[in-house]
Amino acid sequence: MIEKVLIANRGEIAVRIIRACREMGIETVAVYSEADREALHTQLADEAICIGPASSSESYLNMERIVSATLVSGADAIHPGFGFLSENSRFAELCEQCNITFIGPNSSVIRKMGNKQEARNTMVAADVPVIPGSQEPIFDAKKGAAAAKAIGYPVIVKAALGGGGKGMRVAETSDEFESSFNTAQKEAQMAFGDKTMYIEHFVRHPRHIEFQILADKHGNVVHLGERDCSIQRNHQKMIEESPSIAISPEMRYKMGQAAVKAAKAANYSSAGTIEFLLEKNGNFFFMEMNTRIQVEHPVTEWVTGIDLIKEQIRIADGEILNYTQDDIKMTGHAIECRINAENPEKNFRPSPGTITDMYLPGGKGVRIDSAIYSGYTVTPYYDSMLAKLIVHAETREEAIRKMQSALGEIIIEGIETNVDYQYEILHHPNFESGDIDIEFIETL
Repeated sequence: MIEKVLIANRGEIAVRIIRACREMGIETVAVYSEADREALHTQLADEAICIGPASSSESYLNMERIVSATLVSGADAIHPGFGFLSENSRFAELCEQCNITFIGPNSSVIRKMGNKQEARNTMVAADVPVIPGSQEPIFDAKKGAAAAKAIGYPVIVKAALGGGGKGMRVAETSDEFESSFNTAQKEAQMAFGDKTMYIEHFVRHPRHIEFQILADKHGNVVHLGERDCSIQRNHQKMIEESPSIAISPEMRYKMGQAAVKAAKAANYSSAGTIEFLLEKNGNFFFMEMNTRIQVEHPVTEWVTGIDLIKEQIRIADGEILNYTQDDIKMTGHAIECRINAENPEKNFRPSPGTITDMYLPGGKGVRIDSAIYSGYTVTPYYDSMLAKLIVHAETREEAIRKMQSALGEIIIEGIETNVDYQYEILHHPNFESGDIDIEFIETL
């Protein structure tokens, strides 16, 4: 049995994991950089260990220091959260070598699904629909241009290893390709330490639909329905909801079956997400698999009533899923808005600083996942997300009104945020009607 979990992360996801562990009677260990000494997760955990300076490379990305902290604290498991080392196969492998339970899939699965080319090949073999793309890893612009010509423009250049919208550029024509490729590759090298690239056809005006799956170590796999993540800027999600207004029960069944098939083909265990692009004509294509918990997991928790963090821990502990696909029911509608420390009026410039005063909304059907407090200093070193505001109601229309109301109540003083920008999106006629796709933000 897992008795003590070290959380290899920070911010709201670290707080979220600590709370789940408390409810399960599991002790927790927080790790923190020098910049996060006063962070909320360090105060809520049973223990807290400093693992280095503010720089992520010397703290939250330093595998050896995190493993050392785990061994010193006596923790028998590591939960990586999302971002940082959550999809790093080398880190998962290091945990395996040190007999530390990694709360996620095994290293070989992370390696396979983290490589977009290998993931695509796995899906082709499993008869899961895929977008036309390069057959081999691409390392230079010349080979990339040849692959792009064969695939057909427009194309999107992607980091083969990585995610989160980093290392991605669209090339509309061959004239744009070299610049797009070099920019994406440079960003991939900086973000992931790897310059392997992948190229695929760029699908115009699709929805971004992802299916949450849970898979145990005994071959049982279920999906928990879809999330519509079409509201995004620069490939970074801003608003997510479940269920999707664009998905009929028949389409949900079809895409859900494909998601389960994909997870089984990968020999997957843990919580994970199969991401699809959905065209207006109903065609859908596998895009990638996220081998971790997602930022937007609360919307699925609310419509299904299943705690995904607890399920991750139980699966890592070897337990069998205690429900089948027929047991999964989706009730009501949930929406999540990501509240970031940034100024939309100045090209979304990050806004670090000290929060001098704040008020966060509450009430029936309103959830806040956050690690901020009055007096908390938002540093410039990490992701700008301050909080996730999630609402749940019986219908989408009611959920939108509830989110509009909740956004209107938020007060965060001392720094700039994107609250007003989110408020405008929620009031946009196209959002309210559900007429959206991944290029929606570009039309505002």
